[in-house]
Amino acid sequence: MSALAVEHLPEGDDWDRAVHLWEGMDVPKGCKVEIIEGIVTVAPPPVNDHNLIAELVQSRLYAAIPSDWGVFQTLNVEVPSHSGLYIPDLAVVPRSEVPRGESFAPAAVAKLVVEVTSRSTAVNDRVAKLKGYAAAGVALYLLIDPHATGSPTIHLYGEPNDGKYRVIHAGKFGEAVHLPDPFDLTLDTFTFPRP
Repeated sequence: MSALAVEHLPEGDDWDRAVHLWEGMDVPKGCKVEIIEGIVTVAPPPVNDHNLIAELVQSRLYAAIPSDWGVFQTLNVEVPSHSGLYIPDLAVVPRSEVPRGESFAPAAVAKLVVEVTSRSTAVNDRVAKLKGYAAAGVALYLLIDPHATGSPTIHLYGEPNDGKYRVIHAGKFGEAVHLPDPFDLTLDTFTFPRP
């Protein structure tokens, strides 16, 4: 599956123009529209294996978070320093930190973001979003990569400092991944669907 469309901004345009273009796009139902490094991208809906992985992680997260936090599937998070407006597959955010009446939230309010790669967007999840989430100060980034070369992988990044993450865990499907405080949760990845 490949991305449906990419909209480049004319030279000299700024963040507000990118957001305006993003807000005004008319896209097919289920498609994901994001701004990645200043480029508005439209990707097709993910396959069901992708959704199953996200749902398995989401159900485990609810058991580990405080009752006043949410696990959001379509929360738009803003990373303007990296010209980004991302829609992570999952974002764990205290509900009081989600701006009411707005189209997006600052990425820094997320305690954890989870991205499950799709064939069409894997490079963005592995590179651009890794940099963007770290620059925004998102505490933890869980990258579940069923499309990694060789075999499916899982990386947990944390401790953002100076726009970069430290690798907390690097492993393969089937291994347990421990999410540190405030989650203190071990995810069993054995049941994750493989492409």
